[in-house]
Order: sequence, then structure tokens, then C-alpha cells
Amino acid sequence: MIEVDTARFTVGVFQDIAWATKGLKALADAGFPPDSLTIIAKATPEAAVLIEKTFGAPAERFDIASVGAIVARGPLVEALQGSARDLATKGLAGTMRRVGFQAHDGRIFEALAARGGILVSIRSEPRAADALALLHSYGGGNAAIGAWTGRV
Repeated sequence: MIEVDTARFTVGVFQDIAWATKGLKALADAGFPPDSLTIIAKATPEAAVLIEKTFGAPAERFDIASVGAIVARGPLVEALQGSARDLATKGLAGTMRRVGFQAHDGRIFEALAARGGILVSIRSEPRAADALALLHSYGGGNAAIGAWTGRV
């Protein structure tokens, strides 16, 4: 049986730190609190600074299958880890179903992150459409809402 997190996550991948910074600012300006956000990115000094600036706390560091070394922080990380704590071995492609995305969505997010994209997620059921619109408006590629929650 697939473990499913019942919260609604909206996810998009920005092409670089500059675009992610603009998108994160727009989300903050729209009232999305930092504790609803997640950032996952290839491990670079710039990505670590972005995470620390956004959350006021250092990034966690992981090695993820098919992506390599990443830095991350936020509620999506815990949801992807699941009770098996297997994000590192299953990667994004193997764990995104836990938050309502189909397998092909997970593979796309994983490929974009592996190429240096900055994955940003918002955990907000009542404002998922607002988050999606902001991600699209500020360059969040392949932005989508985990619509399959509870149906996977």
C-alpha cells in the first residue's frame, strides 16, 4: 500500500536561484508563511544561502538517488521521507506519489532538480490555486497541485 500525506502540496521548479528568489518573495508577499514552504535544490553554496535566508535556519543535506547531493528544508521533505525514511534511496520520482503526484510528475521534478532547478513547494490546501498561479507567474516550471491525494 502507498503511504499518502493528506496535506495538499503545490510544487514548481524554478530554473535558477534568481527566479526562485523572485517566486519566493511573491509567495511571502501574498501571505504564505515560511513554515508552509519547502525548497529542494542541488547542493551549492547559493542554494544553502537561499534556504537559510528563507527559513532562518540552515539547510538539511541529503544524497538523493538520480539527483545527487541536495540541500532542502520544509514540510515536503518530511512527507517525502515517509515512515520508511527512504527519500535518499527512492528519490523524488519514487516518493512524490506520497503527496498526490503521479509517477511521471515525480520523474519530471527529479529531472529538473538534477539539472540544477530549484524545487519550491507550498503546503496550503485552502490556497493551493493561489500558490499555483504565483508559481506560474514567476517562472515555476511544471507547476502543479498534488491532485491525487488520497486516490493513489
